[in-house]
Amino acid sequence: MALRAHFLHRGTRRWLGGAFLLFGVGLLAFTDPLGSQQSWGLPAKTVAKNEPISPLPLPASGDPRRVALGARLFADSRLSRNNSRSCASCHDVRDNGATRNALDRSLDGTSLRLNTLTVFNAAASFRLSWTGKDRSFEEQAKRSIENPHIMGSTVSEVVGKLGIDPDMRRLFELAYGRAPDEAVVLDAIAAYERSLLTPGSRFDRWLQGDGGALSATELHGYQLFKSLGCVSCHQGVNIGGNLLERHGIFHPLGSPEPVILRVPSLRNVDTTPPYFHDGSAGTLEEAVERMGYAQLNTLLQPDEVHDIVAFLRTLTGNFNGHPVGQPQ
Repeated sequence: MALRAHFLHRGTRRWLGGAFLLFGVGLLAFTDPLGSQQSWGLPAKTVAKNEPISPLPLPASGDPRRVALGARLFADSRLSRNNSRSCASCHDVRDNGATRNALDRSLDGTSLRLNTLTVFNAAASFRLSWTGKDRSFEEQAKRSIENPHIMGSTVSEVVGKLGIDPDMRRLFELAYGRAPDEAVVLDAIAAYERSLLTPGSRFDRWLQGDGGALSATELHGYQLFKSLGCVSCHQGVNIGGNLLERHGIFHPLGSPEPVILRVPSLRNVDTTPPYFHDGSAGTLEEAVERMGYAQLNTLLQPDEVHDIVAFLRTLTGNFNGHPVGQPQ
């Protein structure tokens, strides 16, 4: 029988996972960005108790005119300097909310520095982007529009383009009662992005009381996910996204910079390869194996990787009536 390479006793590793959770960067957000489950239409009595992960609620009912306008802006190439790309160019909501490239391209054709994160369920994260520097969708939208590598424009230039379009002026009048300006352009984009939740995963159904939603293998994978310490960083309603952490704690994990990253959500993770901030893990199996070694100092056995991946594949939710990642 092959000897398992346990560098740390499981109990010690679980404690260390909690320690990194608390002390890794000295910053945590224990609040639920989406509010209580009950206020979002999920009766508390249906949710599994004492689990570190919560079901994802249905999207809030925002102003439909503003959400629809934001959807149009999200796909509008006039947000870029040369009208060559839109938000949807790198965040395809017909697929996984991102792309399937390791690194997307900047305006000049060179590779962007970091892998594109999915826009799905970003509303459930306490901050945005890999480094967590953006605290709101409005802030991120402005930064992306004015980033010379992404859109290379300015919000004022975008407002000028939209303002001479009679149809867009009409839509802004209907949604906001005034012509497009910086505040309402950013607000509409943010309203749309907040609507991009993907509830209804099989794991959510299990959390809500459907005992047959998961197989024995998937349940074992979830137990491993908890006992090994993965859940120390990937928990809450977004299964991540609620703290900043140092990567490569025990061993290097991808490119060394940035040193501190926002822990990504694992929702829909089966649909978002390649993985890591540098897109260097091509498959979910590779990502799980490398994470175990780099973050937990553990060489996972093939059967453990298999079962954890089986669990992770139950985290795929639904958008517009279709499972995320399936052609629409």
